[in-house]
Amino acid sequence: MDHDDEWYWDLKRGKAVQYRDRGKGDHTLGPYATKVEAENWKATSEQRNEAWDAADDEWENADR
Repeated sequence: MDHDDEWYWDLKRGKAVQYRDRGKGDHTLGPYATKVEAENWKATSEQRNEAWDAADDEWENADR
């Protein structure tokens, strides 16, 4: 499998890194398709959390 195009966010170093430069698995987030996506990991995470929270609220209130 070719990993050359994968990007990760390195939590320890606070920067986007390519596959070959990544640290331990518990210190990285990814893979991401681009460096920009890796750099925007926090916004992506927040958007997903908001969507999941909304889905949870909808599920919990479905029968009310």
